[in-house]
Amino acid sequence: MSDLTESLAEMGQGAFAARAVEPHAGEGADGGKGHTHESACLNCGTTLVGSHCHACGQAAHVHRTLGAFFHDLMHGVFHFEGKIWRTLPMLIRHPGKLTREYIDGRRASYVSPIALFLFCVFLMFGVFHATEEPENLGAKMTSPTELAKAIASSEKRIDGLKTRRKALAAAGKDTDQIDKEIDSKETALGVMRDTHDAVTENGGDVQQISDIRPIQQAVAKFRENPDLAAYKLQTYAYKYSWALIPISVPFLWLLFPFSRRFHLYEHTVFATYSICFMTLLAVVAMLLGAVGAGTLEGLLFFVPPFHMYAQLKGTYGLARRGALWRTALLVIFACTALLLFFVALTAQT
Repeated sequence: MSDLTESLAEMGQGAFAARAVEPHAGEGADGGKGHTHESACLNCGTTLVGSHCHACGQAAHVHRTLGAFFHDLMHGVFHFEGKIWRTLPMLIRHPGKLTREYIDGRRASYVSPIALFLFCVFLMFGVFHATEEPENLGAKMTSPTELAKAIASSEKRIDGLKTRRKALAAAGKDTDQIDKEIDSKETALGVMRDTHDAVTENGGDVQQISDIRPIQQAVAKFRENPDLAAYKLQTYAYKYSWALIPISVPFLWLLFPFSRRFHLYEHTVFATYSICFMTLLAVVAMLLGAVGAGTLEGLLFFVPPFHMYAQLKGTYGLARRGALWRTALLVIFACTALLLFFVALTAQT
């Protein structure tokens, strides 16, 4: 399957997963125009009174044409039943208001946090597969052991070139070309040696990155087989992205310790909508990188703190000073949550 096909499939899967979470999101009063006209519900047989069965909730009219089937497909993927186009602008411009309205029960106009989260995750990985450079898909990352082998092999080639140079010089032939080749190989060898020294110490042991054992083990495992670790991290991140929500909630609780005004449910809604925004920001960054807009891509790094500030201020009704210091802490907590997520994923590999 090509990257484009795989990406579209993942985005479609995300839309249908989100649709499963909100099966009646944004449906009109008449349930849409159907192609059948039953007097009894096709699902449970109850006599129909309105546009939906009052016993089981199924629509009175069902589609039975190919055109209607593909209309549902396109509508589900690209329209998300209309609510997505009201939710995304609010998530971007007024995240605090969106979070507070959902918590307070004004939800009819918005996509629920978990439905939006599912869609954003599938979208992000779909765009990732579509924009990842082909030459990077099989890029070989080197571990200390592989570097040592490459250094030994390069030294042998240089010794062979030097032997040939002596023979050419003894025969009175020109050695300019082989001298250039030797210089090039020796430069590359110097780079490999510097890289090897940078990632190893004490006779080849992995450098101590952290005193925290799980983090050190995660780094060691990644360096032992970088290609396999990167592949598994991508696979597990796709499956366990939902774990970011429960990982993040305790950190939000720490911003309001022992508060009776705010509860874990509010923190969960906040964390889910916030992760949705950060996921969409990652999608934009990947698209900018794909078109060569590296400067704009770099500027996106400064967006999260401002979004966190606006969401904190609007959701919890904070004053400016309270929102500012909590934003500073939240940035640190978010980095910590990502690190914990990385360590948890690495443990699975």
